[in-house]
Amino acid sequence: MSPGPTSDSQTAEPASPPAAPSADPLAALAELPGVPAAVAGVREAVDAIYGHRVMRRRSPEVSAEAALRGARASAALAGADWPLEEVRRRSDFGATDDARTVGAALRLTAEAGESLSIWRSSPLRVLARLHLVAAAEPAPRATPDSVGRPRVAGEAVAEPALAELPTAPEAEEVAARLEALSRLVVAGSSAPALVLAAIVQGELLALRPFVTHNGLVARAAARVVLVGGGLDPKAVTPAELGHAEQGRDTYLDALGGYLAGTPAGVAGWIAHCARAVELGARESTAVCEALQRGAA
Repeated sequence: MSPGPTSDSQTAEPASPPAAPSADPLAALAELPGVPAAVAGVREAVDAIYGHRVMRRRSPEVSAEAALRGARASAALAGADWPLEEVRRRSDFGATDDARTVGAALRLTAEAGESLSIWRSSPLRVLARLHLVAAAEPAPRATPDSVGRPRVAGEAVAEPALAELPTAPEAEEVAARLEALSRLVVAGSSAPALVLAAIVQGELLALRPFVTHNGLVARAAARVVLVGGGLDPKAVTPAELGHAEQGRDTYLDALGGYLAGTPAGVAGWIAHCARAVELGARESTAVCEALQRGAA
């Protein structure tokens, strides 16, 4: 992705982030109004959870609980809003569309951790793998040969949870923008991991490169960036939960700012993603407190 609009903001086509003259476009986005403060707020929230005394002894338990809660929240944003305890106790995730969505979210959360070593060198390979994992039990809207690869000419997105978004770009534009996004990831940036995670998630939601499961894959990819980028190396701040807690409508409204491609819109989306991480950290702090009291 070369941050800069690829279509007129008045059309239904989603736009990329605004152009930046720097060789490090993400660094320019990190300086947009409001973004430095959002990044600082995230750093403070993450430092607080990592400094909790429970994290010194029981961080694997906190990570496992964060993964479960993050997966449940990502599934809720995709239309399968199950209570946490239902997700915790179930073992059959193939009976209904909702069950398959929850199962896909759980598998993706686990797969994200396995993708960390590959992401920086082969992000497109990771995205294909994430989609393959998500669609391991294809719903009727998907066909087996569409799993694990971006859409080709003539294929449309079949994802009701994202139906309110503008029409996704055609396959040719998707391929070009995915390649640009890959180059951006591989090149690296001085920008905080939060900024890259927000842009990766926003761009994948804008493109919807796969026939199905784009929302789940986009949020899993953002998780990979946050963990692999060093902001949350133990994966204890489930941003997916923060997105869900702010509400689906708020999530889509913030994404609309990204799609518009204006500096204010992109900054607003990054700030929304920052707030999601903060809320994830707050949730895990509550988990730590429960563990400390012996209540979990």
